[in-house]
Amino acid sequence: MTDHVVPVTTVQLPVDIGRFPLLDPLQLGHLRHIDNLSRQPPNDWSLMSGRAVNQEDFGGYRFQLAYMAYALGLTYFHRLPAAPGVFRPTFQRLMEKMLHPAVWMYWRNVSRGGAIFNAHLSDQLSEQWNPVERDNIMYSAYVQSMALMYDVLFDDHRYAEPGALTFRYWSFFWGGDEKRFAYDQYSLNQHLYWKMVESGYLGIACEPNCIFQICNQPAILGFRMHDILTGGSTAEEITRSYEQAWQQFGRLGENGHYTMMLSADTKIPWRNESVAPWIDAWCGALMNCWNRDFVRQHYGHQMKDLLIEEPQGMRSVKVPALREINGHLVDNDSCDFGWAAVWASEMGDTATLEGLLRYADHFMNPTWTNGGLYYPRNDQRYDADGHLTVMEPLTGNALLAYARLNVVDGLWGLYNHPWDRIHFGQPALTEVAANVEVSRAWFDGDTRSLIFTVQRDGSRRGDAAIVIGNIGKRGWWTLFCDGRVVASGDEQRVSGDGSVMITPSDDMLQLICPEGEARTFVLSWDRAARERLRLWRIISSRCLGGRRLVGRFT
Repeated sequence: MTDHVVPVTTVQLPVDIGRFPLLDPLQLGHLRHIDNLSRQPPNDWSLMSGRAVNQEDFGGYRFQLAYMAYALGLTYFHRLPAAPGVFRPTFQRLMEKMLHPAVWMYWRNVSRGGAIFNAHLSDQLSEQWNPVERDNIMYSAYVQSMALMYDVLFDDHRYAEPGALTFRYWSFFWGGDEKRFAYDQYSLNQHLYWKMVESGYLGIACEPNCIFQICNQPAILGFRMHDILTGGSTAEEITRSYEQAWQQFGRLGENGHYTMMLSADTKIPWRNESVAPWIDAWCGALMNCWNRDFVRQHYGHQMKDLLIEEPQGMRSVKVPALREINGHLVDNDSCDFGWAAVWASEMGDTATLEGLLRYADHFMNPTWTNGGLYYPRNDQRYDADGHLTVMEPLTGNALLAYARLNVVDGLWGLYNHPWDRIHFGQPALTEVAANVEVSRAWFDGDTRSLIFTVQRDGSRRGDAAIVIGNIGKRGWWTLFCDGRVVASGDEQRVSGDGSVMITPSDDMLQLICPEGEARTFVLSWDRAARERLRLWRIISSRCLGGRRLVGRFT
């Protein structure tokens, strides 16, 4: 008898792939842009510089890096949970940039005070080089939450190593000896915990004397990530005490909008009297993770006060007029539009989110560069017809990406329902080449099937390799590509029709993404599928007049 390699016809899939949604091209474009920014050389901040100097305002590098990382984390957790290899390298690069001196050196000046809300303290304050020792929760909380979120999502403890979060600065031209402040995710978390306690649980200041509600929310998120890793209850203690501490001041003003901040020394609250969208939206979007009922109770009337209804279902936001302080017009990157979109996404307010995104796509110059989608900086507040057109790098690089990639209760879900240990032992795309785009990746435990949709990006260099990990000791598997069986095997052998290059190795398989259009693969350990394949081979063999059907080994 002669051996023949024959195409394997379509066999019924063991899983309904329609249950597992795809990322759309816009969402994939945002992910690619974030990845592009993460790959820029050290201290190359192209497309990330805002209007303010010295990284002092709300659009600074620290906020862009943090919310790009949050967007990656939520996309991985909710939309591509079987593709850690897509997100882990990018997250690491963002973390590396977060520790760069250009991100935190503003604190050397800001720590001295002298602004309108802390001018009376300037004689008491000296410059601080350590960016996390005192105040500055607007930076330290993002480093803390990013590091701990990374560990929770990837089961990778690299930032738990002593000195893994070290802030360094040295210049040949000025500054004297190297400044070096070493922390790790646990020591930094512990430091922030005690600072929170010392404040009477009101929160840690951003600028000296300024306890912003907003910037203490990432710290609470970080405390919860710490508890997930350690089994502790720090977040429960902090939120319970935070609630009690703020009762006398009120998280909301008389107009029903979030209090912006509290002066630490006088305990005077600064209300959102001008109804600036960024204050409500930023605070509400983050606070939802631990205080959902309260946030949802007030969301409707708050958001209604912020929005402008536009034609064709589009929506914009009411941006307060610029203020003049000490003879200077204050025109910083407040990112009102971007925060409104993020908040709508977290609340699941589809009409508002879609209206805002449609408006951005119509009036705010969506741009594709190197396969990535973003909205470029535009300092002009309104066009000739009165349409809001201002675009800050934080909104264009991170917030609209976050909003488009998030799901309803995205942060709440990560905070309250993290993965258990079983997740990290499931088959997944553990490594993905830079020139492979992944739009679907799920493991279905009921059918023991890994479902993923991938496409090779011809504009990028790479070997198009995809490593599928955690496959050992599961028995015989079958690989389907667009509904057709292309390979099968177990721990000792792999055979296939030759249409897909597969290489086995220990506890993993390496697959080369085919060229051309997107392909949907199902790697299944389903016993029923194996039996159907065995019967088909028997029938095919008989139909071939006794000739044996064999696979081509790859």
